[in-house]
Amino acid sequence: MTIQEIYELAIKMGIEADPRGKDGVKRFLERVKKGYEDLPKKDKDYFDLESLKNPYSDSRILFGGPKTRVKKILAGIDADATEIILADRLGEKGKKIDMVISHHPMGHALASLFEVMDVQVEMFAEIGVPVNVAHALFEERKDFVKRRFAPVNHSQTVDVAKILGIPVLSMHTIWDNLGSMFMKKHLGEKRFDTVGEVLDSLREITEYREARKGKAGPAIVSGNKNSRAGKVVVGFTGGTNASKELYVEMAKAGVGTIVEMHLPDETVMELRKLHINIIDAGHMASDSIGSNIFLDELEKRGVEVIPCSGLIRVKRFKQ
Repeated sequence: MTIQEIYELAIKMGIEADPRGKDGVKRFLERVKKGYEDLPKKDKDYFDLESLKNPYSDSRILFGGPKTRVKKILAGIDADATEIILADRLGEKGKKIDMVISHHPMGHALASLFEVMDVQVEMFAEIGVPVNVAHALFEERKDFVKRRFAPVNHSQTVDVAKILGIPVLSMHTIWDNLGSMFMKKHLGEKRFDTVGEVLDSLREITEYREARKGKAGPAIVSGNKNSRAGKVVVGFTGGTNASKELYVEMAKAGVGTIVEMHLPDETVMELRKLHINIIDAGHMASDSIGSNIFLDELEKRGVEVIPCSGLIRVKRFKQ
């Protein structure tokens, strides 16, 4: 495969798994296009044209020629200079790495992370939060996330990749969409009376079984195993966590149990007051689920995958 083919496959799979549905993504892209057309001419030169066809600003080719052939990749949850140098070092040992794929974004994909949070507006609306309330609170949250990442040295890892000539991609919300779809299907096919039953169901998933061996498996952080589960929701995509206020709105909408990759302490403390159950599924294991779904598709097409940087590689297809 070429880098461009891998990138286009990722976008296609991300849209197919998007919580907004294909029509929702289409409407989003139409709004982006209109926003571009309405820009004054002096600003259009700085517009990210890729966003007209790729709705995930945190998932991009950050360095590398689109026509470059790819036979072997290094894939991880994170990539910094360490992973780029590792790829170069493997090449010196005769194991040529054609590209590094990181789940978590870097470069301009990190700087624009806040832009993908629109995915969550529809997610919150679907579970009963008024869409106008969800939109208003997410606008505030997006501004916070933008400020939070603004001082970060976004280009550090990409600069190393350029110097060493190692192509690098970031696939964040795309892989999170895939993980979210998997989790909703896994949990949606069952009925749960207690939070303990939800936890047991999560522990059936191979990534979580492996994470438990490393003391990083799913855990109940609000409520207990005998707490009544109520309505169970999964929050696995949309850039980063919603604000504390948004989770409170979720509680008002009748949610009983939240399954998240991770949550800040202040949100956990607030939801405990509201008697909302929380299962912290574990960050690396949760991110690995969506990663594995995509990497399986690459391996089906003949691309060799070397996992690193927290990725718990689980293959769900037979070669």
